[in-house]
Amino acid sequence: MTGRGLVDEARELLASYPVVDGHNDLPWALRENAGYDLDRLDIAADQTGRLHTDLPRLRAGGVGAQFWSVYVRGGMAGDDAVSATLEQIDCVDRLLARYPADLAPALTADDMEAARASGRIASLKGAEGGHSINNSMATLRAFYALGVRYMTLTHNDNVAWADSATDAPGVGGLSAFGREVVREMNRLGMLVDLSHVADTTMRDALDTSEAPVIFSHSSSRSVCDHPRNIPDDVLALLPSNGGVAMATFVPKFVLPAAVDWTRRADENMRAHGFDHLDTTPEAMRVHAAFEEANPRPVATAATVADHLDHMREVAGIEHVGIGGDFDGTAFTPSDLSDVAAYPNLIAELLRRGWSRADLAKLTWQNAVRVLRDAESVSRSLSGRAPSTATLASLDA
Repeated sequence: MTGRGLVDEARELLASYPVVDGHNDLPWALRENAGYDLDRLDIAADQTGRLHTDLPRLRAGGVGAQFWSVYVRGGMAGDDAVSATLEQIDCVDRLLARYPADLAPALTADDMEAARASGRIASLKGAEGGHSINNSMATLRAFYALGVRYMTLTHNDNVAWADSATDAPGVGGLSAFGREVVREMNRLGMLVDLSHVADTTMRDALDTSEAPVIFSHSSSRSVCDHPRNIPDDVLALLPSNGGVAMATFVPKFVLPAAVDWTRRADENMRAHGFDHLDTTPEAMRVHAAFEEANPRPVATAATVADHLDHMREVAGIEHVGIGGDFDGTAFTPSDLSDVAAYPNLIAELLRRGWSRADLAKLTWQNAVRVLRDAESVSRSLSGRAPSTATLASLDA
């Protein structure tokens, strides 16, 4: 079958089993580029060139559910991080209110299925980084009440109770308070997200969690040796845990040749006074000038498929998913440039012999199942009292 024929077949499959994407940073992009002014960046219109994400391209890409990241930078701390996360949550709620014909609020696996049946995109929230809760179990519960259905335990920096993949070791994985955070997330039914965390934190969380975990946007370390990726021994633990690893598209996490190039590009950004994650027009002009002088190694859908092939081999088809990280990265693979491009990845996997049944698990079924399983664990823990633990009481 030709490449075009495979893309058409991919689109047909996605019409029945659309993509559940584990991580999209549109709310932060709206904050940075429009100050949350939804008239200035109206995602009902094509925003190509300004954003990776808008409603027409979500539809074209066969997206049926999206975990919207309510991320705030690690440089925000304490109450500033809490209020900024609340602003991110408010942004998602305003998107849902503004576009009800396209976006359906979803809190449960049943909500996801109902949204799919109604032809709308199930919209869930994921907090990225434990700094968002400011060491407070009550804040964690408040975020859950506001619709947050996963929390990434760290972002790029350690928190007081958990080590990040990209920071020097602090507590050696999870502290006693960190383990209590995981248990409280289990009680609530909030998914424990292990993207961004250190290997030690991954293993401690898997040892502690009574519910399946996720990696909302991480790929295979064996295929690309980056600390943000998942080592094989951790992938091999997912079947017994029931969790799902959602492969990301970020070139520096999937293409070995891009790792060093991106390090130098990030250093160039900082030298010009920008955060390396900044995707504002001014920052992108700095990126473009660097890229013109230093041609960028380019990832493709085949690069991401290499990761998914390996992750399926190690963890099994029940434990893989997709988490593109659109609008959270300055660079994308050439043929996975925005949210309209998921059919290109599915076509590549079809070319490699993935069955329709396997692809249905990858795109839709695994992610829905993992949330349903977390809900089931939460019900089984209904007799457990809300945790009143504090950082000082457990980690003194």
